[in-house]
Amino acid sequence: MSKLSRRNLLQAGATGIAMLAAGSAMAAQEPPAAQGGSAADSSARAAPLPRAVRGADETITIETDCLAAKVQPRGYTSGIKQDSFIDKKTGAGDGSYGLDIVDFLMEPGAEGGLPYEFNNAVHGKLAKHYVELPQLCTQAKRIDSAFVVGRDFVAVRQGWRWTEAAPGLKPGSLWEQTQVFPMGCRYVLSSDRVESVNAYKNVFLRIDMPGHIRHKGGDTFEEVYLSYEGRIAASDFAADFPPEARHLYQRGKGTMPERFIRARKIRGAGRPWLAGMTLDPRIVYEAWCHQRGYVCMIEEIGGVAMRPGDSFAALHLIGYFDDTREMETAWDRYQGMNSLAATKDFWLASDGVLVRDGDAGNRWRLVAQGDAAAPARWKVLTHGQGEAVLNGRPARIEGDQILYVPSQP
Repeated sequence: MSKLSRRNLLQAGATGIAMLAAGSAMAAQEPPAAQGGSAADSSARAAPLPRAVRGADETITIETDCLAAKVQPRGYTSGIKQDSFIDKKTGAGDGSYGLDIVDFLMEPGAEGGLPYEFNNAVHGKLAKHYVELPQLCTQAKRIDSAFVVGRDFVAVRQGWRWTEAAPGLKPGSLWEQTQVFPMGCRYVLSSDRVESVNAYKNVFLRIDMPGHIRHKGGDTFEEVYLSYEGRIAASDFAADFPPEARHLYQRGKGTMPERFIRARKIRGAGRPWLAGMTLDPRIVYEAWCHQRGYVCMIEEIGGVAMRPGDSFAALHLIGYFDDTREMETAWDRYQGMNSLAATKDFWLASDGVLVRDGDAGNRWRLVAQGDAAAPARWKVLTHGQGEAVLNGRPARIEGDQILYVPSQP
C-alpha cells in the first residue's frame, strides 16, 4: 500500500493536528532549501518561544522555555531523534537511540502470522509472531509529518501505514503519533494510536519507552526506576541477560501498578531523571528492561481484540525530573489519559481514543480501546481556546478544563 500523502495523513482519522486549520502557518514556518540544517536552526533561534521549524532534510527542530528536541521523519524515524532531547535546566540529554520509537504489530504465541525469532538472548523465550511489518523505525525510511506552533505549545503529528501483512491479513493498518511540547514543562506528551484494517484477537504495538539506554559499564546512568519493581542499580546491567530473566512486566501476572513509570537517573551530580510514563497502566501489555549491549526498554501497548476500523491508543509523558515524587505528581495530573489531539489553538487529552471525525479540523469521535464496550461518558482534559465538536456535541475550550462527553452522540 502506498504511503499516505501529508494531506491524507492529517485527514486520515485520528489523534492530531488539523492541517486544514493550520496549513498556512506551517507553510510559513518552512525555511527555503539549504544545505544541512543550518538555515532551519538559524530561523528557529530568531523566532520567539515556543518555536519550531522544518529543515531541508525535513527534520523538525522544536524549542520551548524548558526543552529542545528534534523529530526526524526521514531515516531512522518516529518519536524524538536520539541525542536531541535536551533539558535546559540542567543541560542533560537523552543518551538513547530515540524516544517513543515505533516498531511493528504483533500477537502472542509462536503459531500464526509471520515468524519471529525467539529462544535467544535478544528476545528470550517470549513466543510471539508478527502480523504487520516492516519495522517502522528502520524500514519506513520516510513518514508523513506536520506541526503547528500554538500560543504556548508546539504540536507534531506523524503517521504511516504498514506495507506487509501475515498470510490471510491485509497490510495498511495506520499508526499515528501526536506529540505536544507545552511551555513551562520539562516533558512532552506523546500519543501512539493504531487503527486496524484487520480483525485481531490480541494485537499489540511494540515501541521503545522512554528509550534504550546507551552505556558502557553503567557510565551514563546511576540507576533505573520501575514503578512495578523499584530502584535498580546500574551494576545490575553489567552483563547481558534475556528479557524474562529479570525486570520483566507482563499484564495479568502480579499486581498492576498504580502508576506506570520507567526512568533512569542520569549519572552525575545535579543530573536529573529521564522518565517515560504510560498514563493508563491497563494499556501496557508487556515491558522489558534487560541488558543486550545497552539497556533495552521495549514496551508493548495494546493487547486488545480489534475489528476492521477499530483503534487503540496509549498516551505517554516523557521528560526530565529531579526525583520520583516529581514524576508521580506529573503522572497524577494526566492519569488515565490514552490519546491526544491538537490544533494551533488548543490541545486535548482523553481517556478514550480520539479519532478524527470527517475532514473538519476540530471534530473528533471518542471511541473505546479495540472492540471493548464504551463507558457512559469520556473524560477530556483541555488546554487553550477554541471550538471543538466531540461525539457530535459542540464544546467550548476555555483554558485548562475537564469535560465529560457522553459516549453516544
